[in-house]
Amino acid sequence: MRRILVTGGAGFVGSNFVHHVMATTDLDVTVLDKLTYAASPAALEGCPPGRVRLVVGDVADAEVVGPLVAGHDAVVHFAAESHNDNSLRDPAPFVRTNLLGTFTLLEAVRRSGVRLHHVSTDEVYGDLALDDPARFTEASAYDPSSPYSSTKAGSDHLVRAWVRSFGVPATISNCSNNYGPWQHVEKFIPRQITNVLAGGRPRVYGAGRNVRDWIHAADHASAVLRILERGRIGETYLVGAGGERSNLDVVRLILRLLGRPEDDFDLVGDRPGHDLRYAIDATKLRTELGWRPAYSDFEAGLADTIEWYVAHPGWWRAHKREVEAAYAAVGQ
Repeated sequence: MRRILVTGGAGFVGSNFVHHVMATTDLDVTVLDKLTYAASPAALEGCPPGRVRLVVGDVADAEVVGPLVAGHDAVVHFAAESHNDNSLRDPAPFVRTNLLGTFTLLEAVRRSGVRLHHVSTDEVYGDLALDDPARFTEASAYDPSSPYSSTKAGSDHLVRAWVRSFGVPATISNCSNNYGPWQHVEKFIPRQITNVLAGGRPRVYGAGRNVRDWIHAADHASAVLRILERGRIGETYLVGAGGERSNLDVVRLILRLLGRPEDDFDLVGDRPGHDLRYAIDATKLRTELGWRPAYSDFEAGLADTIEWYVAHPGWWRAHKREVEAAYAAVGQ
């Protein structure tokens, strides 16, 4: 591989991947990004200008996608609408980007014979009981519970079908919840951090007992590159760092790291269909491909993330007012 196309590469996880590629390989990268509210060219700042090119366009636009795919050796597909709350308010963009966009990309790689890696989520598996010791594996049954997770499940099935029916050289990864720099303030961890930095209080759904398995975006990026380079075609790899924490525990840790009392938060009404627990078994990725997370200490990774938001108020303040107004409109 010499040139790779990264869809959604100006978004949160995609931009972390691009930076990782720049730091660890000599690959050239073209980023295809629609530059929706959750993406920004600023997330690519610091990348060598001669090695990274940004193309503004829609992954569901075949006239844009086809020629781009044909000019590259591999495609890494991050582009997606990903915020659960937004999918409950308006599912249509999720259907277009996550389903039609993936279909459009699959048809382009099928015509060109280009290697594809499709990035997905553990939310396609539904949820686990809070007291269940089990974790999701590559053999877990799909049981999505929201418009977001159902469209991602559909996109996974499209990729598998194109591998089996047309021989598309593709792999899939399903990752646990990400955190780190450049994440939009509508998401759980940056929302709570910026609430505190703005002088407010964190707001937690329900009783705060819901559990997420957290991974730093830099670790997700390194896992995706490892799969792209060494993963077996047609295989799925689950990506996780063993970072299970309840929402309540995360909020209390944020408050403590920012020097606030750990009970200085508000409970709000629960989100409809709120999944109870996600947990990833990444044994296959670790044993078959030898991957290990750099941020195995969640508290240390969270502290670094807080420092980033403290240092970049000009970035998140531009979005904060609109996000909080949207949450306030539904009592959250």
